[in-house]
Amino acid sequence: MLSGCSGGGKLTLLAERERRGFVVVPEPGRRIVEEELRGEGAALPWVDLAAFANRVIRITADDRKRIADKTEWVFFDRGLVDAAVALQHATGQPARDIQLHMNATT
Repeated sequence: MLSGCSGGGKLTLLAERERRGFVVVPEPGRRIVEEELRGEGAALPWVDLAAFANRVIRITADDRKRIADKTEWVFFDRGLVDAAVALQHATGQPARDIQLHMNATT
């Protein structure tokens, strides 16, 4: 998983990895924002951070299931840790509890 601040070069690095033939899983948050901007926008992080983080967690779990059979290197643009910390910030629920819950259901 590749994580870091906005503008830190993650997308550039991942694009190069993908160009070289590696499997790259795009950032869930980016996908959600694009979808929400086309719709009602209820789960945008600046509208409802908890709803956004919960969707990121679900999408991240789906992404992990989707690539579970891959034997080669897979690069994730962000991941469960980022979403769990955002959800902790929004709700006060400890991030470690969120991760344990996801491990039990994936």
